[in-house]
Amino acid sequence: MGSHAPELSTVMLSIREADTTVRTIVLTSVGLSPFCAGADLNELAKMATAGSYRTGWLKDVETSFSTFRKPIVAAVRGFAFAGGFEIALMESSADARFAFPEIKLGTIPGAGGTQRLTQALGKHKAMELILTGTSMTATELERYGIVNRVVSVEQDVVDEALKMAETVAAFSAPAIGLAKQAIRAAEATALNAGLEMERALYYSAFSLADFGEGVAAFLQKRPAAFEHR
Repeated sequence: MGSHAPELSTVMLSIREADTTVRTIVLTSVGLSPFCAGADLNELAKMATAGSYRTGWLKDVETSFSTFRKPIVAAVRGFAFAGGFEIALMESSADARFAFPEIKLGTIPGAGGTQRLTQALGKHKAMELILTGTSMTATELERYGIVNRVVSVEQDVVDEALKMAETVAAFSAPAIGLAKQAIRAAEATALNAGLEMERALYYSAFSLADFGEGVAAFLQKRPAAFEHR
């Protein structure tokens, strides 16, 4: 992705959502450039309150990522600041750094950062990071469960991300979609409502051809041949 415009990735997501041959997305930077520094400040400098409400500034970014049904693995090199931090993080190089520096610009995170970081870290740690603009390393965030895996600087973070993506892509695509939907519900609903949704999604999986194949393969002690339907 580009180093200054996370919103551009929403175009890619809309295309990949409809492509049935794509089952997992690996999101990373071009070459060895840093992952993302957030929005283009030249564009941000032109924003006004009324105009941002009218255009829904950054809303498409948050909506695109939060509603995307396929798994996304982010392979982070260098740094992921502002909007780059707000995009889901799964894999990072050991020397990667993460921060919400918006407070230094006289604003706040606007693509879900205040909400999701607070849910993940708790109010006090989120307050510290957002109110000070302090950066954290990938290793520190791995301890908090924000980063799934840290690879050494000698390893290629993209290769590791692709291995994870290939593992996920080998399973039933509709089942993966149901699982992701259920996990997202846990962020947005109370436990009882989340359990009801999980149960409904679980029951709906029984009608998948892949469910029948998965059970048959297990009973016959052979690898499943999922057809993603």
